[in-house]
Amino acid sequence: MKQLPPDTVRLLSSSQVITSVTNVVKELMENSLDAAASVIDVKLENYGLDRIELRDNGCGIKAADTAVMAVRHYTSKICNHEDLEHLETYGFRGEALGSICAVAEVAITTKTGDEDISLQYALDFKGNIVSQKPTHLGQGTTVSVLKLFKNLPVRRQYYSSTKKCKDELKKVQDLLTAYAIIKPELRLTFTHNKVVVWQKAKVPDHRSALVSMLGSSTVANLLPVHHHQEEPEIILDGLFPRPGADYSSTSSSLPDKTFIFVNSRPVHHKEVMKLLRQHYSAQYPDEAAKNRYPISMLKISVSASSVDVNLTPDKTQVLLLNKESVLTAVEALLVSLYGFRPDSIPQIGNQPDDASPLPTGTSQAFSETREEASPQISALNREEDSPNDELSAAKNNVSLDRQTSNGSSSSSVAEDWIVNRNLVGLESTLSLCDDAQNPTTKEQEDSSRLVGDRKEEQFSAEAWSKGTSLSDPVSGKPLQPVQIFKPSISEENGPRGSAVKNVITEKRAALTAYDLISSRVVRAPLSPAALFEKEARAKVLSENPTASREDINSTIQERWENLREEERKKFEEKAQKQLKHHEHVSKMAEGHKEKVPGTPKSIKRKAPLSNQQLLDELFSAQPQKKMKNATQKRTQPLSCSVAGLRLRLQRLSSQSQAPPQGPLLVNRLASQSSWVILYGQKLMLLNPFRVEETLLFKRLLENNVLPAVSLQNPIELTDGNLGAENFMALCNMEQQTLELSRASTISDPRLVANGFQVTISPGPASAPRNLEVTAMADCVPFLGVEDLREILTAVVRRKAQSVKECRPLKVTNYLQGEAVRLARQLPTNLSREDVKDILHRMERQLEQRVRTRSTKQMCLHREFPNAKVRS
Repeated sequence: MKQLPPDTVRLLSSSQVITSVTNVVKELMENSLDAAASVIDVKLENYGLDRIELRDNGCGIKAADTAVMAVRHYTSKICNHEDLEHLETYGFRGEALGSICAVAEVAITTKTGDEDISLQYALDFKGNIVSQKPTHLGQGTTVSVLKLFKNLPVRRQYYSSTKKCKDELKKVQDLLTAYAIIKPELRLTFTHNKVVVWQKAKVPDHRSALVSMLGSSTVANLLPVHHHQEEPEIILDGLFPRPGADYSSTSSSLPDKTFIFVNSRPVHHKEVMKLLRQHYSAQYPDEAAKNRYPISMLKISVSASSVDVNLTPDKTQVLLLNKESVLTAVEALLVSLYGFRPDSIPQIGNQPDDASPLPTGTSQAFSETREEASPQISALNREEDSPNDELSAAKNNVSLDRQTSNGSSSSSVAEDWIVNRNLVGLESTLSLCDDAQNPTTKEQEDSSRLVGDRKEEQFSAEAWSKGTSLSDPVSGKPLQPVQIFKPSISEENGPRGSAVKNVITEKRAALTAYDLISSRVVRAPLSPAALFEKEARAKVLSENPTASREDINSTIQERWENLREEERKKFEEKAQKQLKHHEHVSKMAEGHKEKVPGTPKSIKRKAPLSNQQLLDELFSAQPQKKMKNATQKRTQPLSCSVAGLRLRLQRLSSQSQAPPQGPLLVNRLASQSSWVILYGQKLMLLNPFRVEETLLFKRLLENNVLPAVSLQNPIELTDGNLGAENFMALCNMEQQTLELSRASTISDPRLVANGFQVTISPGPASAPRNLEVTAMADCVPFLGVEDLREILTAVVRRKAQSVKECRPLKVTNYLQGEAVRLARQLPTNLSREDVKDILHRMERQLEQRVRTRSTKQMCLHREFPNAKVRS
């Protein structure tokens, strides 16, 4: 036997920990959450095979720990095995980064709050640092994973098909969705191939997180639940479908929307999932609901010492010390929500005869229930000789659901529904008990009822033919056939020949909260109390996000009653202003109605035009004659030949030797929002908006100065991050000395116009001058040292002298977007004078270059071949 080389051992063990793209994202995500990050950005390229980048704003990695941050079994989470008894972090093994380095290329950029600048570290396959360089990123950590599974060709070949890559991307989305739900305060962004797939903002609670991820229509049918048990301590929180809701909107055919968490860790637990499905599907008789998964979220909180997380490499499966107690608590929570159904809920596992008793909270609930039960149920329970033991147990369960104990408590919005449902079930159970105790009487009643039915069914054919066989049991008179009321002709036409009202096209104002004024919907004025409620509701929700609707309404009513007179007068003044505005708009609409003759008194919606005339023409034997249009437009065709026009233009061009004139306006094309211009002897189409956009962009490139904002931590500039030539060119630029200081700033407009403020301060003897970027434009996203290097490269290599020639690509794109935004503010229909002004400025600024992207040559006869001249 031979010992394996260390590199082979490292690769074999790493390929077991990192098995997919989802594992890489999960390990990096948990590291960011353990670093107390509140903003996390996840970026994938080519489904994560080419690049996986995760950036956070956590505490960062200290400079002293960077040498071993990716070495296997180095971690800051625990110190020994006993620390697992009090584990509060997601990670604890110290294998994630080391395993990723063995199967991919890894680069880590990190910065703590105490450090001045961030550093980027390149790592080898052992996790050791190969090189480092400074970067401009802020506090936090950014991990970039390139060429995943580069040394495992079989595993990389597994992702060769598009279907498997899309399945892996779906798993990553499900994983990030679970963390987004359990961490409401987290702001998360997921990007694939530079396209934002989805993003989630910071929200106050789990319900809001579910709304942001699944939608408000889905979460509207979910109820919040809570269960607390003292011995052993188990806390259950979650959101479950409302009892009796449509299963098509509260369940899914896949388990990807059923979220189970143990100590805020997303896990897969078969027993808990089985209980959720059984209790949810038991309320639906349809067989299709049996195979669906409820859309729900269950958070199980137990002590860290009673959970074993170190079961699988991905830590998605856990072992519970008090597994039976947890399952019993989950079942008690589900019973309190969906009710008890002994025929559909099987037992949890196989418990022996000497099994441990129920938890303390549950046993106390049983004892208190038996003491506080009603006298009738207690009398039934005290009948020891009664053979109906199952019935007594069912009654105890019914009363158990209606009581609460000191040790265990379950609450939900649906408690009243459960109590009423249990009372109905109890009445049916009591009736079954009476039937079981008197079987002889029951049989006699059934037989006598059957004989009576047979007697009543016997009647003669003569009575049936006369219609006297069936009679009313109350009056004793023969039953009469049903008469259908048919209105008369006068009633159909209405009283006094009035038109029939159409309830579909007519809309009553009394049924809505709006008034229809002058074909516009105007909101009715609000009362002072309604205005106060509108403002106070948001404050109450921010103070207590978990408050119910009744609590919010009572709190708002109490604050309105205790409101001071000064503040109450403010709301009364607002309500009075709204009322005056509403009356003013109503008067204007009424005055407009009086001016227009023939205006009907009631405003009705215009009914669609009828196609009856067309249908009559199509299906009638004798088609009707067409109605002659009284107002026909007079047209006069003119003989026109394109060849003749071309020949005449050639003669005119040969005769006129004058130089071509500038662009002249001919007319506007309304359908194209463009103008026909004559440039020399050619007809062209002009788009004034594109011309204005080009002029604005040219002016912004030449004159716009980006405002610089002071940086909290200045960025040091050296010949290492700028280059030797660029650094020397920067030092030789025009400078301006600051007052009351020996430092100076570079005042060269090529730097200042692009949003950079560079300060030169005297340094030590080894470095006489110290250059720093003290201010930078924040209006351009991701502007940094790379753009400053691009400006200096243009100055050194292209000998750029003007600001326009020194614009970096990011600034150019930003200014182009600003030009588009300003051009869109122009009015839709420009006048002839405005277009002439645009043409004049185009000739002056663009040096008479009319053939730009905004103009193109066009033949009018090709565009409009069937044109006619109207007189």
